[in-house]
Amino acid sequence: MKAYRRNPFSFLLLVLVLIATGITVFILTTIIGYILIMGIPNISPELFAWKYTSDNVSMLPAIINTIGITLLSLLIAVPLGVFSAIYLVEYAKRGNKLVSIIRITAETLSGIPSIVYGLFGFLLFVIAFGWGLTFLGGALTLSIMILPLIMRTTEEALLAVPDAYREGSFALGAGRLRTVFQIVLPSAIPGILAGVILGIGRIVGETAALIFSAGTIAGIPNTVMDSGRTLAVHMYALLSEGLYMKQAYATAVVLLLMVVGINALSAAIAKMLARG
Repeated sequence: MKAYRRNPFSFLLLVLVLIATGITVFILTTIIGYILIMGIPNISPELFAWKYTSDNVSMLPAIINTIGITLLSLLIAVPLGVFSAIYLVEYAKRGNKLVSIIRITAETLSGIPSIVYGLFGFLLFVIAFGWGLTFLGGALTLSIMILPLIMRTTEEALLAVPDAYREGSFALGAGRLRTVFQIVLPSAIPGILAGVILGIGRIVGETAALIFSAGTIAGIPNTVMDSGRTLAVHMYALLSEGLYMKQAYATAVVLLLMVVGINALSAAIAKMLARG
């Protein structure tokens, strides 16, 4: 306290930080508590039936679609984002104007609302390509949406690797390609996975981009060229109809648990890789 008496401004900053933390925790716990209180009593076995009907309003097809579209989107976006970041950090010349433009563009694209990506996916995949509302179109739209995020986080993770690692590898006779994939990239994996986790969270909770590209059909698509809805879109559809409010709250609980589970699993994998 003596230090704070000498510098009252530091004490004021401490109070402001504590107040902001308390408000944030209160809002977060209130939202989670409201979802759990309203949703848990409405969870029933009928909500997990294999086939959706207007009677059971099953969310199981939407859960399967969410997992499928998440994996497909990551399969497209992660390699592109990681390889792009590797080029920008390891191969492009320092001070290159093109690299600066790419970074500014990626940061700008990260802040664009998802509805814009949905309209872009609708115009490109649904109208221009003539696919209609498809699972593949939705996955490609989400891939474009999370690509800047994965690229920027991967780039920051690569930049955080000390140059001594690279210099030591070069001194032992390793080439640039081997240095990147055997020395630099393994050291940056925890940071890369952090970006992937953020991308997963955005995919799982996305609605606007998928409504215009993947559609809202309540069923499991037979192929990637069929339409299907994810869990977030399923909840939005139930709320917009106004007839299944209880089921919508139950869906929100499952969606919340799914996001927490995916983040926990990803964090555990990141820790395992960091220890290894």
